[in-house]
Amino acid sequence: MDKFRIVPLTKEWAQPLRLRMKDNFGHNITRALATGRGPCRISLKPFRLGIDQRLLLSHSPFEIENAFNQPGPIFIHAEEVETYTDIHRFPPEIKADRIHFQLTLIGYNTKQEMVFSKLVGEKDIDELIQQVFDTRAEIEYLHARSAEACCYICKIVRA
Repeated sequence: MDKFRIVPLTKEWAQPLRLRMKDNFGHNITRALATGRGPCRISLKPFRLGIDQRLLLSHSPFEIENAFNQPGPIFIHAEEVETYTDIHRFPPEIKADRIHFQLTLIGYNTKQEMVFSKLVGEKDIDELIQQVFDTRAEIEYLHARSAEACCYICKIVRA
């Protein structure tokens, strides 16, 4: 039984941003050749260094205005890409590359208060997500974030 669902940003969400080249905070969006692996927050695939064009923009993955609302930089492909669809497992290309994608899971309750944080390290992230949802009833959802840069990668909700 599927215990969780990955919630990527969508191509529909990104379309107006690409057209106006301003993020939802009014900042200019920067387009550049990929110098880092990302990943793209829509496809949840790593960027190909020196090949993919990507957009840098500010994003807040939160819905409630409070002290835990953490806007920050994210990257998406410059061209339209398909939204990640294998939603009942963590993106395998990110999961497999622990050198470039050191991850932290951060849990939030219904008031959007941070109530959990765990470095994934060598653990299997799919198993860890299931364990967290099985043992921590107060967690409404998780964010996967870069442990190195602290930037948002995706939201994870109970299935």
